[in-house]
Amino acid sequence: MKTPNEKLSDWLDRSGMSQGELARRTRVQAKQWGQPHIAPDATSVRRWLTGEQPRPPVPDILADVFSAAMGYRVTTYDLGLGDSATADRGLVYSPSFLATVEAVADLGRADVDRRKFLASAPFAAVAGIGPSRDWLLSTLDQQPKPGPRVRLEDVSAVRNMFGVFQQMDIFQGGGSGRLTLAAYMNAHVFPLLRRTHTERVRRALCEAAAEQTYLLGWMAYDNGEHGAAQRYLIQSLRLAEESRNPALGAHVLAGMADQATLLGHPEEGRRLAQSGRAGLTKSASPACLADLWALEARACAKLGDKRAAVSAVAKSETSYESVRPEEEQEWAAFIDPAYLHGEHANTFRDLGEPKNAKEHARRSIDHARKQKRARRGAMSHAALAASHLQGKDLEAAHAAGVRTISLTQQVKSSRAVEAVQDLQKRMKPFGRHRLVADFNERARDLVAA
Repeated sequence: MKTPNEKLSDWLDRSGMSQGELARRTRVQAKQWGQPHIAPDATSVRRWLTGEQPRPPVPDILADVFSAAMGYRVTTYDLGLGDSATADRGLVYSPSFLATVEAVADLGRADVDRRKFLASAPFAAVAGIGPSRDWLLSTLDQQPKPGPRVRLEDVSAVRNMFGVFQQMDIFQGGGSGRLTLAAYMNAHVFPLLRRTHTERVRRALCEAAAEQTYLLGWMAYDNGEHGAAQRYLIQSLRLAEESRNPALGAHVLAGMADQATLLGHPEEGRRLAQSGRAGLTKSASPACLADLWALEARACAKLGDKRAAVSAVAKSETSYESVRPEEEQEWAAFIDPAYLHGEHANTFRDLGEPKNAKEHARRSIDHARKQKRARRGAMSHAALAASHLQGKDLEAAHAAGVRTISLTQQVKSSRAVEAVQDLQKRMKPFGRHRLVADFNERARDLVAA
């Protein structure tokens, strides 16, 4: 005997809809989803209430219907209909603005609830192809639903919170503050996106939402949750398109390129970085352009294309010479000498040029130390240690490696931990040397956590 769906019944009571009205709204929503054959009636609703499980994508359509009725995100999980296909939905670069809002809202709710299906979502190497192409084409369609108008003051409040969370990420790592940011967006940002706005306010709000969605993706990336990160980044790119800010879209593509290269897909990383540059004028954001060239260099180094990698590093440095920090957007604050020299150090490390790698690593370390940026310092110390190992200088590598461990212990960053693990692998050729044993002992608790 089926168990009545009390959760669905409760939400139906709270929404004030009758069974017939729920069926009608579901039919309307199904048409917006391109599923006109889905045509439930009041009898269908009664069956759902008595415990019948509707076939996909009806649960997700119902979640959208209830979300619209309540004014905030209601998920299939809330409705007693199980987990939705949110993880896959997050990979879709939808032409519909409203569908984008609901997709990213679903990601946020799942993140806050720490739902396993999102944490275990895989990274899809080719998923960036469509989004980067569609971003360049920039075709838009729908408007938000009627409701109280959003003011510029509302957008300013959102932007102020972005600055707070970005600083938290830079200085404490992606594992710190992400769930709080996701909860903030669920409660304050996504409801604003569903309301009406003037065109000026709409673009500003989409820009602020894109920035924060990107930051959620970056935090997940830094915490090693790559499937969730990729889905946030794709939805951030779509929101950036709505904002008509090409520099922000290019910035999101830079993050996608970085992730693809890190996960062993440098060809995809290079293509994403090139897509970002294609949509970015030199005057839009020299900092973003410098970042895109740096990430293209990283990808080229992994591909073994030395000439292209060295050329891209040079172009990154030339681009950065034009940066005027006061003219850059707030999200570009991290693109500075500490970051760029750190990326260049990794490029030359991968090219097998320890001399150049050490030079850039030391410059990055110096800037990071002055700014008290432990994560960047840890990763650049790791690059320095690796370059020492390439030169067979185990003692110098050990000293830099120990500093890497010390700095990594100060932040919540899986990337920094992975840098320590990478050094352990690079030290294996030195066998049972006492410095290798000492480094592994110091790293034991960190890598086991």
